[in-house]
Amino acid sequence: MAEHPHALLVRKGYDAFSRGDMDTLRSLMAGDATHHVPGTHPLSGDFKGVDAALDMYRRLFEETNGTLRVELRNVLVDGRGHAVSVHHFTAERNGKSIDEMGGIVFRIVGDKITDLDECVENIEKGNEFWS
Repeated sequence: MAEHPHALLVRKGYDAFSRGDMDTLRSLMAGDATHHVPGTHPLSGDFKGVDAALDMYRRLFEETNGTLRVELRNVLVDGRGHAVSVHHFTAERNGKSIDEMGGIVFRIVGDKITDLDECVENIEKGNEFWS
């Protein structure tokens, strides 16, 4: 059985992110897409518009000197424009390391990602790592 198009879109996005391919990510997202990052650290908040989201992704790699790794574990879809990813991520930054599970709730309209609500395993641990 073929995988749902929304799951394929999310998988393509994770692959592009892992390779640092911002052009492909741009092509998958609506121009007004917003990525919501939980927490109270400098890289948390609402990144409105594809340019703001892509700049935040660039900063993630920059802040971790390229050590950020994300492994997609699963994608769930509802067939009505929502997809949920589950991933494992690791990174090192300023002598600190993080090794956690996380996920993103995606909203998809047509063939574009319009909204990304990120969820993390431990908000306080994320705040400490990114601060």
